[in-house]
Amino acid sequence: MADLSWADLRAAVAAGHLSEAQAASVQALAAARASHRAAEDEPFELFRGFAEIFVTVGLGILIAGAFGLTLTAGVLLPDPQTVFTTGVVMIYSLWAVVTWGLAEYFTRKRRMVLPSILLVLTYGASVLPLAIWCLGHVFSLQSSPKAVVLTLSVVMAGALAAWYRRFRLPFTMVLIALCGLAGCFVLFGSTEDLFTAPFTAFDETMDLRNSTLALGTLIFGLAAFAGGMWFDMRDPHRLGRASASGFWLHLCAAPALVNTVAMTFIGMGPGLGYALLALSLVAIALLALIIDRRSFLTVGIGYLIFLVSWLTDAETPTDNWFEVSATVLFFTGIVLTALGAWWTGLRVALMRALPEFPGKSALPPYKTE
Repeated sequence: MADLSWADLRAAVAAGHLSEAQAASVQALAAARASHRAAEDEPFELFRGFAEIFVTVGLGILIAGAFGLTLTAGVLLPDPQTVFTTGVVMIYSLWAVVTWGLAEYFTRKRRMVLPSILLVLTYGASVLPLAIWCLGHVFSLQSSPKAVVLTLSVVMAGALAAWYRRFRLPFTMVLIALCGLAGCFVLFGSTEDLFTAPFTAFDETMDLRNSTLALGTLIFGLAAFAGGMWFDMRDPHRLGRASASGFWLHLCAAPALVNTVAMTFIGMGPGLGYALLALSLVAIALLALIIDRRSFLTVGIGYLIFLVSWLTDAETPTDNWFEVSATVLFFTGIVLTALGAWWTGLRVALMRALPEFPGKSALPPYKTE
């Protein structure tokens, strides 16, 4: 008789043979008996086979054709200030309803990942213009842009939360997070920032000392991180959709937090600023090990290269840029390869060294004596 793996349990959950609680209970028992984690990966899926790619291509062509037919009908992008027409409401509502119906089959019944991602994107694209059009009758889009964007963010987040509640599609968390990011930009930025931020220098936008938008991204990152941890602690063995939802939220939180903190320290210049940057990268590495999420380290790679480059230039005065670049890449590659190869062992040592703290037992399990 073949031994069951964590992948078999996740497949049983996806097929509906086991609940997530049952699968987690079985995995917890297996982990306790084996005294170590069953896997060290961060499981998530974009597709499970070429069949999903084929279905997604078909759905994409179908959706593109529907958009094209609507465009020819002259109702794809209605003027929000014009008279409310039944045709406009019906076409956008129909898109949302049809997309929802397709998800009932491809997401709930067939459990297909990639087609489900396309469907939730189409659902958002259906609800967004309809919400903008309707808000045009409540607000003046020209005189109250902040009120419109904030209300629109709340409406879209609510619509996407309803989708997640029904279909439990982890990728939905990315779209909900983007709504939260838009809301933070509105709350912490000026009206001009809404239009100029995409064209402002990245170092200026992400510097907490000079930009209120940076405070917004920091708060957004903390909120997304808290949401990711909430999901992670519900599924520490990472068998079900809760941990996959946490994965996507951490993927949104990492660039917001790491970029904001790192660019602020870089803006402080060599000396104290770069020292704080180095310390923050160490703290990020420790945090990634504790929660067993590599997304934070991935975002920090660029800043590690920046620090190594600065140290190399400072200690090796030379005009040979190729030699310097090769040295930087070599050193950075050693660090990242070592982390990847010995991730589990480093995490075990760190978790054993740390004292008990609230939530430690709800984190992904690690080897014990």
